[in-house]
Amino acid sequence: MLDRLLTALGGMIVPGGENAPVREAYQQAAEGFFGSGTAFAFWKGRIALYAILKALDIGPGDEVIVPGYTCVMVPGPVIYTGATPIYVDIEPEFYITPAADVADRISPRTKAILVQHTYGFPAPVREIRTVADQRGIPILEDCCHTFGGRVNGELLGTLGTAAFFSGQWNKPYSTGLGGLALVHDQDLAARVRAEQAKYPVPGRKAAFMLASQLLVYEVCLYPSTTALATRLFRWMTKKGLVVGSSSSAEFESSMPANYALGPAPVQCRLGRREVGRAAANLAKRSHATQRYLAELPKLGYRVPRIPEHWDTPLLRFPLRVANKEQALAQAARHGVEIGSWFECPLHPIETDHKAFCYLERMCPVSEKATAEVINLPTHRRVSDRDIDKTLAFVRDVCRPA
Repeated sequence: MLDRLLTALGGMIVPGGENAPVREAYQQAAEGFFGSGTAFAFWKGRIALYAILKALDIGPGDEVIVPGYTCVMVPGPVIYTGATPIYVDIEPEFYITPAADVADRISPRTKAILVQHTYGFPAPVREIRTVADQRGIPILEDCCHTFGGRVNGELLGTLGTAAFFSGQWNKPYSTGLGGLALVHDQDLAARVRAEQAKYPVPGRKAAFMLASQLLVYEVCLYPSTTALATRLFRWMTKKGLVVGSSSSAEFESSMPANYALGPAPVQCRLGRREVGRAAANLAKRSHATQRYLAELPKLGYRVPRIPEHWDTPLLRFPLRVANKEQALAQAARHGVEIGSWFECPLHPIETDHKAFCYLERMCPVSEKATAEVINLPTHRRVSDRDIDKTLAFVRDVCRPA
């Protein structure tokens, strides 16, 4: 932990004008990890998506296909370009969009297809490409729930035209906040590079606040403290005391001021280090995933049937329960880390769905999932003892849906 603290402290004092070398080192590390594509770092993952959409010249009159079980920060960049998100429902076991359903929603106005690897489950990118390539439609992989997952030995993030990743604190690797684009088309990469060059580096205040939050995270945040820390963080975000992952404007479909930003030095320094630790992180998540797969059926729960050709350490383990609200309310009192992704088709619950072109019953499978699914932790701070405690909570408090 000490070296992460020192890295964060170092990032706090690097002037913005000296960001280029540390940013380049981070981007090169990501390119080396994936073995293909050109990487670009940003302040947040949604900004990486926005830069890709702008580089594709997507705008008013265009449509972008988006899964109807996601965070509102995904259709947000589509709306900000002036384009319209077209939602496609999920299938109920892996929470990913079927290729046939995507094909049914393609129209002459479709300019991109966004494919989400929800919780880390691989979406059917190859199958979707069969249709998309015939029409020259680029596929953008939403890898905010995965970093190092594979299908048929291929890394998720290398299967489409481009991909974007999130370095938020609760994502597969953490730079506090942070985003990464990985582009596999040379012409598009040149346009994303030009787009990135327009985005200023966050000010010293934002970078300092982010670095300070990272220090607190390293010292204080564990499964037993997550619920309390999350509530405190949300309150402090509203008061402007910390750098929040979202602003209230983003729930209303209006593009916030100073939205498009490049990465802070602290993010690049930590990002490079996190890429180097990806294998250890994947092993930890894989262990937790396998324990849940083995133990939950003994408690009467159905678990996903993972195909042999998937290597999918999960970001969070989704579990359907009949008493979601009760489970979430009691988790903190039991010192158990239970997540609520997703609270609604465009998470979080504060979202003005109509403003993002989503109408009720548009994606009924997604809506049913949001009423039932909680998620269990798999991150590097989850010990076997924590998993035992989580399983006991599921046994004693939760009921299978």
